[in-house]
Parts: sequence; structure tokens; C-alpha cells
Amino acid sequence: MADPHVHDRLIDALGAQLAPVRRLRPPWLRTLGWLSVVAAIALALLAHYGSAPMLARWAGAPDLGWAGLGAVLTAIAAAWVAFALGVPGRRVAWAWLPLAPALLWIGASGLGCLRGWIAPATHVASAPEAGDCLFFIIGFSVPLSALLVVLLRRACPLRPVLTAMMVGLASAAASASLLEICHAYDAAATDLAMHALAVAVVVGANAALGGRLLAPGVRRAS
Repeated sequence: MADPHVHDRLIDALGAQLAPVRRLRPPWLRTLGWLSVVAAIALALLAHYGSAPMLARWAGAPDLGWAGLGAVLTAIAAAWVAFALGVPGRRVAWAWLPLAPALLWIGASGLGCLRGWIAPATHVASAPEAGDCLFFIIGFSVPLSALLVVLLRRACPLRPVLTAMMVGLASAAASASLLEICHAYDAAATDLAMHALAVAVVVGANAALGGRLLAPGVRRAS
């Protein structure tokens, strides 16, 4: 007959080898942590460019202000969804949360093309100037996306590609929000096309690369 104490010693030995697991903070708190980095960048840009030109543009063309608000809310919603999808039991339907602010962002941006006047302290962007907006959004999205991926790697997103797409959307929207601080161009088809291209590039790159980095197998091998 087997000694019952053998099983107890085996359990004790196995338990002694287990490392304590630190519980993840709630999604809203981790979202605030990421947003604090975005806010720090915004403060640095405001210190350099000032807020007066941006406020003058918004006062003369309220659609620009609504578009900026939509971009901010999209960044907040998409970042929260990215963190929430890493929590077991969260419904995938939460991925629709950024839709409403994204529609505000897109709709207000499109309405600007229908105006018959130029917003104060702006001009219609030329092709090279619109290209600068493209590089601005992509350039700021890279570190913001990398930070989100690092923060998410301790979680366990069951849908890594969808989570990575939320990472891309949050980073692109946050970068577009930062661009509002120094964006001296009015809403025009060329400029908006570059913005849309930048967002598509960021979301697509995150879906391709971030999805692999967030996959459970990759995390175990790293």
C-alpha cells in the first residue's frame, strides 16, 4: 500500500516551485497609464506650439474641434477594449465600443470638406504637407503601439489579432489627436486621404505584427 505521506510531500514539492503570479490591474487603470504617456506628449507639444492656434481653428471651424474630440474618444475607447480583451470572460462585442466616436471623428472630418470658408490660421495642405501628416501619425503611432503591446503581453488575449487591431486604432487615433495641436491645415480631401491612409497603415501593421507578438505561443517562447 502506498504511503499517503508521499503524495503530500509531492504536492508540497510541486507547490514550492510555483512562482507567485501578480494580478493584472483593471483595464481602466492600465488605460489611464497609457493615456498618461499620450498626455505627456500633448503637454510637450502644447509647450512648443501653444494652444492659441488650435483654439482659433476650432472657434472658426467647429467641425475641426468635433473631429479632434472624436479622435480622442476613439483612442480612449480602443485602448480600453485592447486591455479588456485580455481579461478572460470579456465579450468580444466590446470591440464595437470605438465605433461611435470613430464615426464622429470621420463624419466631422468629412463635413469640413463641405464648408465654404477656410478655418482661421490655416490653408489647404499641398501634397507634400499632407505627406507630413502621414509621417506624423505613423511616427507617433509606432512608440505608442509598442508601449501598448508591452503592457498587453502579460495578459492573455484570446483574440490576439483583434486586440492588436484595437492597439493600432488607439495609437493612430491618439496620434491624430496630437496632430491637432500643430495641424495648420484645413480639412481637405488630400489631407483627409493621408490621415485615412496613416490610420489604415497603423492598424494593418499592428494586426500583422502585434497579433503575432500577442499570440499565446509567442509569449511562452519569449
